[in-house]
Amino acid sequence: MNLKCQVRGRVFQFRDLRELMAKANEVKSGDQLAGIAAEDAAERIAAKMVLSELTLSDIREHPLLPPEQDEISRLIEEGVDEEVYGEIRNWSVAGLREKLLESSCDAAEFSRIGRGLTSEMIAAAAKVMSNLDLIQAGGKAEVITRCNTSIGQRGVLAGRAQPNHPSDDLAGIRASLYEALSYGIGDAVIGINPVIDTADSVKNVLSLTKEVMERWDIPTQNCVLAHITTQIRAIHQGAPADLIFQSLAGTEAGNKAFGIDAALLDEADALARSQKGRTGPNYWYFETGQGSELSSESHYGIDQVTLESRCYGLARRYNPFMVNTVVGFIGPEYLYDSKQVIRAGLEDHFMGKLHGLPMGVDVCYTNHMQADQNDMDNLAVLLAAAGVNFIIGVPMADDCMLNYQSTSYHDIATVRETLGLRPAPEFERWLERMELMQDGKLTKRAGNPALFVY
Repeated sequence: MNLKCQVRGRVFQFRDLRELMAKANEVKSGDQLAGIAAEDAAERIAAKMVLSELTLSDIREHPLLPPEQDEISRLIEEGVDEEVYGEIRNWSVAGLREKLLESSCDAAEFSRIGRGLTSEMIAAAAKVMSNLDLIQAGGKAEVITRCNTSIGQRGVLAGRAQPNHPSDDLAGIRASLYEALSYGIGDAVIGINPVIDTADSVKNVLSLTKEVMERWDIPTQNCVLAHITTQIRAIHQGAPADLIFQSLAGTEAGNKAFGIDAALLDEADALARSQKGRTGPNYWYFETGQGSELSSESHYGIDQVTLESRCYGLARRYNPFMVNTVVGFIGPEYLYDSKQVIRAGLEDHFMGKLHGLPMGVDVCYTNHMQADQNDMDNLAVLLAAAGVNFIIGVPMADDCMLNYQSTSYHDIATVRETLGLRPAPEFERWLERMELMQDGKLTKRAGNPALFVY
């Protein structure tokens, strides 16, 4: 495996694949904080050149984190379609990029290739792609999943209604949810981040959202994004949860910092599978985000793009209904400014889709980042052009509980109208019955939550 090249008379020698992968990344403040980033643009370009010429088998045969040391590595290995891998193992990383961008590579071929790749191979492809490459390639995928309803169809942009409240006040959550519904948002899920992580509180919030869904006959699914152990207790107490949620990291140690491992995920999977009521086979909701492993000192010197890809390798084991990267939530220590956030959002969407995942993005930033709402508007449009399955809606794009900035209910409605996208089909039919939408456009009745009260 060649790890050396010369650029304009300067020789670059990379110690191992781990160093090469890190230095081939676009600029990320998290990699700089970890001390693994390229020193300058020349070293970054040299790393991309060397990486582009490696074969997929080179990457698989030199694991960054050996399977005998890490259960995520083992699960990623187990998830590879060996027949497909055998056909493509001698492709170079550059060759993989070219194949994915060919006009003849349609959704079915894109999906088939992805099944033969490890997460590290997918990360390598992302590192040698431009932003436009990531949009074009990611847009080839069509990943349709079903819980109570289905999302992910081509031409559909779904929205998660996120009616959080700083004290989990049920009346406040209900009011915010009515606003979301009035703008046509909530077809992906009605998902609340709780303040109070107890089974009783989670059950109360789930019961509220289910009551609204049943009262208005809304075709969607609900979820409360508490820790998985809290959700398990709430479900045993009779909480009406359609989806099971958990945040994921890309290493076994990172997941231990989240208080989870594969055995716990398997336990929750068995519980969810035994539940009655939902009509489809997909019932997991996972969230990720570049940099979480650095926060818990569980990155092993591996760059944050590769670790993010490994999260998706774990997620695909469970055939989730939805996955999203909370792209700018962790802060400037990992993604310093809008340029890095935009790049990360496009990388994450592409990598998730090549893993075969129903990928969404929380288009977001924290108040101490070098970014603003215009940057989020830009990223939302780019992701919609790339075929993202869903994005997040919060009132006025300002989450009053988590204290970060995202996209608003009316932002999602605007992106749909601007790009000719639609809500999920069953949800759109409900909006038409409610006289909130006609021929794919919101009516004058839309945007008024009072219609659910009076």
